[in-house]
This record gives sequence, C-alpha cells and structure tokens, in this order.
Amino acid sequence: MSEVTAAQAWQVFEQAECLYDEPRVEVALDLMALQISDRIAQSSPLVVCLMNGGVVPFGKLLTRLLFPLQVDYVHATRYGARLKGGELDWIAGPFVPPRDRNVLLVDDILDEGATLAAIEKYYRAEGAREVLKAVLVRKLRPRTVAIDVEFVGLDIPDRYVFGYGMDYKGWLRNAPGIYAVAPVHEK
Repeated sequence: MSEVTAAQAWQVFEQAECLYDEPRVEVALDLMALQISDRIAQSSPLVVCLMNGGVVPFGKLLTRLLFPLQVDYVHATRYGARLKGGELDWIAGPFVPPRDRNVLLVDDILDEGATLAAIEKYYRAEGAREVLKAVLVRKLRPRTVAIDVEFVGLDIPDRYVFGYGMDYKGWLRNAPGIYAVAPVHEK
C-alpha cells in the first residue's frame, strides 16, 4: 500500500459525504454519557481507551462522566494504516489490573467486531467483574463475531468512514464530524 500524503488526505476530506456533523455527534456523546452514568456511576469503574481510534470519543466522554473512575488504555489493532482488518497486533497496555472491577471499553467504531471481542475476552480472562463496551458508531453490517455493545452513539451504513477518532489511512481522525469516504478513495 502506498503512503498517503497530507494533500491526498485533504482531497479525501473535501470529497467525503458528511454523515453526522459535529453538533449531532456531540448530542450522541451526551446521550451515551447519561446511559453510561446510569449504569456504572456507583461502581468506581475502570474506563479503558482503545487506541488509536478511541482517543477522541474517550476524551469527549470522560469530561461527561461525573463520578469517580480510573482510566487505562490498550493499543491493539487489526488495521494499522490498512483499510481491511488483519491479525490482531497487541502494541501496548493494559496497565491497570481489572480483577474484580467493572470495566468499560471505549472505542470509535464497531465494524467487524473482532478487535473489540478479543479485548473483551482478555479482560474477562483477567478477572473483570463486568466488561461493558461503548462505541461512538456502529456500522450496520454483518459481523465476523457475535458481540453485544451496551452503549452506541450513532449507527452508520456499511461504508468506510473517518472523523472523531476514525481515520483514513492514518489521517483525518480529527475531522469535526463523521464522514463517508467517496467510492473513488476506498481502495
């Protein structure tokens, strides 16, 4: 795969379709935070950011979760700069032991589900009392694994998307909305 330049990434951004603008995404994050708070506020949970994509929704949710919690992160990926998932590569973390804790995993997107399922399996094997999942967006598509996600911000069609943590070949995670890549750039 060839490297993408900043100029090429800008072209992808300019030709993309905005599925959800920034105000709509922020409302979805508000609602997710309320649901999460109702479910786990009394449990002093461990809230885990799934890097790199989860960094934006994680940061946005943290300031809305007004109860005692600890944070950690895991960096495991099936994508890297690829458009299609491969084998799971554990890069860093976790660092806080989950034994007898309620754990909330926060990620950007539920796509195939294999990465999130593998991380959930790890936390369960390490003795977490409960493992819940929160994703900013859920792609409406068949999954390669059976996985339930308790907190979902927005549903999106089965298209390649970027923004709010999701990337296009390593770029555009900082886009102020959720955008679908134009078909010409999906290769």
